[in-house]
Amino acid sequence: MSIQLYNTLTRKKEVFEPIEPNKVKMYVCGPTVYNYIHIGNARPAIVFDTIRRYLEFRGYEVQYVSNFTDVDDKLIKAARELGEDVPTIAERFIEAYFADIAALGCKKANVHPRVTENIDIIIEFIEKLIEKGYAYEVDGDVYYKTRNFAEYGKLSHQSIDELRAGARIEVGEKKRDPLDFALWKAAKEGEIAWDSPWGKGRPGWHIECSAMARKYLGDTIDIHAGGQDLTFPHHENEIAQSEALTGKTFAKYWLHNGYININNEKMSKSLGNFVLVHDMIKQTDPQVLRFFMLSVHYRHPINYSEELLESTKNGLERLKTSYFNLKHRLASSTNLTDGDEQWLNKINQCHDAFIKEMDDDFNTANAIAVLFELSRQANVYLLEKNTSENVIRAFLHEFEQLLDVLGISLKAELLLDNEIEELIQKRNEARKNRNFALADQIRDELKARNIILEDTPQGTRWKRG
Repeated sequence: MSIQLYNTLTRKKEVFEPIEPNKVKMYVCGPTVYNYIHIGNARPAIVFDTIRRYLEFRGYEVQYVSNFTDVDDKLIKAARELGEDVPTIAERFIEAYFADIAALGCKKANVHPRVTENIDIIIEFIEKLIEKGYAYEVDGDVYYKTRNFAEYGKLSHQSIDELRAGARIEVGEKKRDPLDFALWKAAKEGEIAWDSPWGKGRPGWHIECSAMARKYLGDTIDIHAGGQDLTFPHHENEIAQSEALTGKTFAKYWLHNGYININNEKMSKSLGNFVLVHDMIKQTDPQVLRFFMLSVHYRHPINYSEELLESTKNGLERLKTSYFNLKHRLASSTNLTDGDEQWLNKINQCHDAFIKEMDDDFNTANAIAVLFELSRQANVYLLEKNTSENVIRAFLHEFEQLLDVLGISLKAELLLDNEIEELIQKRNEARKNRNFALADQIRDELKARNIILEDTPQGTRWKRG
């Protein structure tokens, strides 16, 4: 079986064939670190982390690079408003980003390059574009000559004339053509700046990714990814810069995830429906948010609501309940028979079905449906009078490896019967002492571990959910 992925560049599914056998060079556009990330930023972090995990699961060595934009207009504005310098603000929100994505189950990239640490290579890149006739300087600003790149518009599938119709020259810009874009911006009074051949200034937004992708992954990379909103102009401009410089294909495959709506409306600060991950995960299990993001195909739009999140939570609990019921049977049963080929075959069928769905453009929604089928099969098996240690271990292994591909953790450990009894005794004592907050806390903890309590006149009974 081979992986097929949808390439934004060609607008069709293609068989994935990396440049080097068994190695994948992957660049994912990271955040501008002037604030905490919102759930729109969380979606590409989760989606492309999952794609990376799946490629590794299929045996590829993935070199994964994701940048930080740690200087730009938004950071300069935030620094002015807060009375702090740009590096201080950037550092604070880079640390917050790492904390948030770790909570969401995302692995760190192999490299997280920062713009401010790569100014020299960006300047060198711009100098070469000027030498090749693709850029020009005006009063300390440097612009890219868009019309000099014959294939401009090939990623967004727009002609140069269509693009020009919507282009404007903003107040203060000195570019010769509305389609031209800034590679270097001359510093204004009091702004953070670096020395360059054109005077003090800082890089434009688009040039940073071209320069850093080339530095860490080479002239041509396998996969370039990001949110759908980056297709134009950001990724279009990256192609123009990189291919003008090297004369080579910049990225073989382009992947873009869809938008997020909040209660069927586009997420925006003006509508007051802007959801920060930093705030959300204080109230919601971040694993549930990750599972929710993967419940829809990555290229499709996804609608966020409290009701849908609650439904996702229940679905994830169903999978975890099956897993921990298997763990309980393995730990407590004394009547485990030898292997059963029929059930092992059913587990293998689920394994193959999961791969089939993920091979089809990383269809996590259908892959999750396979996990629910695995859960159903496990629940049926546990109803049997005689169960096999081999089959139970096979079910557990399958749950563990497939959920790990999706970045879902099975951290909660199985509570033994005597541990449950001890917690119930503590709860009873708390209730006796009228410490109802502690009693409720213990009850909720047990519920989270799939232990259901029933208070009766004869005492508290419990069962596994």
